[in-house]
Amino acid sequence: MTTRRAKMDGSIAFEYAAVDSRRVSEDGLELGSGTKTGEGYAGEGYEHSPRRSEGRQIMLLVLLYLLQGVPTGLAFGSVPFLLKSRLSYAQVGIFSLASYPYSLKLLWSPVIDAVYWARFGRRKSWIVPVQCCSSLLLLVLGTRIDILLVEPEAHVAAFTAIFLLLIFLCSTQDIAVDGWALTLLAPENLSYASTAQTVGLNTGYFLSFTVFLAFNSPEFANKYFRAVPRPDPLLTLGGYLSFWGWARERASDGGLKSVYLTIWKILKLKHIQLFCIVLLFSKIGFVANDAITSLKLLEKGFSKEDLALTVLIDFPFEIIFGYYAAKWSNGPDPLRPWLLAFVGRLAAGIMAMLVVWSFPADGHVTKIYFLAVIIQNVFGSFMSTVQFVSICAFHTQIADPLIGGTYMTLLNTISNLGGTWPRILIFNSVDWFTKATCSIDVPEPTLFAGLPPIPPFHHQP
Repeated sequence: MTTRRAKMDGSIAFEYAAVDSRRVSEDGLELGSGTKTGEGYAGEGYEHSPRRSEGRQIMLLVLLYLLQGVPTGLAFGSVPFLLKSRLSYAQVGIFSLASYPYSLKLLWSPVIDAVYWARFGRRKSWIVPVQCCSSLLLLVLGTRIDILLVEPEAHVAAFTAIFLLLIFLCSTQDIAVDGWALTLLAPENLSYASTAQTVGLNTGYFLSFTVFLAFNSPEFANKYFRAVPRPDPLLTLGGYLSFWGWARERASDGGLKSVYLTIWKILKLKHIQLFCIVLLFSKIGFVANDAITSLKLLEKGFSKEDLALTVLIDFPFEIIFGYYAAKWSNGPDPLRPWLLAFVGRLAAGIMAMLVVWSFPADGHVTKIYFLAVIIQNVFGSFMSTVQFVSICAFHTQIADPLIGGTYMTLLNTISNLGGTWPRILIFNSVDWFTKATCSIDVPEPTLFAGLPPIPPFHHQP
């Protein structure tokens, strides 16, 4: 086990651990060695042939991350919006448990690194079967999901279990793709792996959130596509899931036990422990903004179509931000953008609080207020994208490609868990601190109020 050093900023040096694939660890555990190629490791040493362009490899990563972003966009975005109109915040909080596989994938990431079919490929041995299972699940779910949506309060557990399985498959693919990116790209281009992840995940999320919510809205369909209004949407959740369902010998290297032991050795390092604590608690200040702001706007009367439009406007900015964030993170201070964006996200949370608080009392969304929502959303997205790309670029720099999937997963899991574990507390807190009232419209008193009712008139011949 060796250590390297990378500067967090101009003055603070952060010591991290990496398994040297050309050495034997302290206790004699041999991890093997390999040559870096597009398919994985073979032979001795560490080499990478120079390439003029790695556009095809980057586009492949974008496509794989996009396929992950579609289900996560549904689980983290569209489905909670569809459920919120009929469920309490506490019940929506129960559904948020479906996102936990992304925060627990470290438990099975060593299996992804150590067990595979050598003739098929180290990463493809997992990516292809997971894609097949995800496709089958989406096809089956597409035939049943609209029925479950009729009475969602009776099927909260079913919704949670189904999307828990779907996100489990996505997180498993994420482990394999993260590890593959370390061997697919040249060392000098590793920061663009986080760019590919940002573009792919955001595109998939955009399709499952903005595009789906727009075509799932009868008002949107009646306004832009129909001459005669109808109450049904252009695209149902079942149809969307079915579309994406149609659109998707083992070997051991180093040993499964070896990878788990390596994880334990990494976690025993003091600087890794401190880094994990930072990742675990650094997002508390802006989880409420990420999880609740949009739902609160909808609750106050902000339309789904307008909210989808804000995300549509924000989408190209996220792609641009992801590209430049990767360039900013590709240097001796890869975490400096993350540190600066941390302050920015706290400011974005304060802006979001003011935007929700200042929602028009009459429910009429003016152009100025709509512009304020867009500015807050774009600014918060900018800060979030910079943090995400910066931390992922840092992870790719310190991860050892030999156990790349596990090493990346170890750090990404802690980072994801930092944004996941507070969510159910936030959702329940909103219910605890929200005073719900119910009012009944009573007709105004008339001139004859208080007089006895007039008896019915019966015609007598």
